[in-house]
Amino acid sequence: MYAPERRHEILRLAREAGSVDVLSLADRFQVTAETVRRDLTALDRSGLLRRVHGGAIPAGRLDFEPDLTEREATAADEKHRIAAAALAELPDGGSVVLDAGSTIARLAAAIPVDVALTVVTHALPVAARLADHTGIDLHLVGGRVRHRTRAAVDAWALRAYAEIRADVLFLATNGFTADGGLTTPDLGEAAVKRAAMAAARRVVLLADSAKAGQEHFARFGSFADVDLLITDTGLAPADKASIEAAGTEVVLV
Repeated sequence: MYAPERRHEILRLAREAGSVDVLSLADRFQVTAETVRRDLTALDRSGLLRRVHGGAIPAGRLDFEPDLTEREATAADEKHRIAAAALAELPDGGSVVLDAGSTIARLAAAIPVDVALTVVTHALPVAARLADHTGIDLHLVGGRVRHRTRAAVDAWALRAYAEIRADVLFLATNGFTADGGLTTPDLGEAAVKRAAMAAARRVVLLADSAKAGQEHFARFGSFADVDLLITDTGLAPADKASIEAAGTEVVLV
């Protein structure tokens, strides 16, 4: 099958199902995942599809947001490596904010039992992973909980973050570009992420490379606000260079 035929079929599948994912398409057409990503990028540039984490949706469905189960299953190996590398950024006996996100939850689960930390989070899955950790002084930020992400948002959460100053924030994002910065589909989550960034002396972004080039409705920061990006080796060299030019250190794992 030639590329134009394959892309036409991908577009049909996306319109029928509401979304498509890279790995399923690669298996269906017996091509590499990188070939599918190029197809999706071409369809995105044509305005026919919109790239999202791990796949694409028909243009116009910009409110689409994967649920927690789908996020946990996507780019699992990459997220595991990113979380493992992030352990080196934990302050010795200091304080951290853990954002809502599947990679952040992996980091929380990987924190060694002998580590002593003060942890603040507005993410219920993160708090659940740390609730029995005897070395962690855990603070759960309250607010309205979004069902899709299990994260607290709105005024209560914003007030809580305005009252603290942590050593490090481990931040998540749904998409990032060097020029457009960091974005997420929901305005409420964007506001809390912005408040958490202001509440920390150092910001470490954990994001797999599939999120590169994706832009969502709500922007909450730029790479000028990020000290370190830990991502996987799938990040394009041009993207890495652009992000580093903005002043952010980039670590590939």
